[in-house]
Amino acid sequence: MPLYEYRCQECQNHFEAIVSSSQQRDQTRCPRCDSDRVQRVISAASFRVSSAAGACASPGGPLGGCSSPSGFS
Repeated sequence: MPLYEYRCQECQNHFEAIVSSSQQRDQTRCPRCDSDRVQRVISAASFRVSSAAGACASPGGPLGGCSSPSGFS
């Protein structure tokens, strides 16, 4: 099940919600104020691939290379 990020249009709360494929998007509610006026926001994806030896291994190409320990460059 995917994890989505949302922002409440009523109280501006930023939260995450796991949404199953059977659940409709309009069923997501703000956990702080219980409003159904929530908007899904785009989040930055970050991951790190490392080998058994601990060296950074990543796909080649223009986006290849090792990332910083925080996951951001």
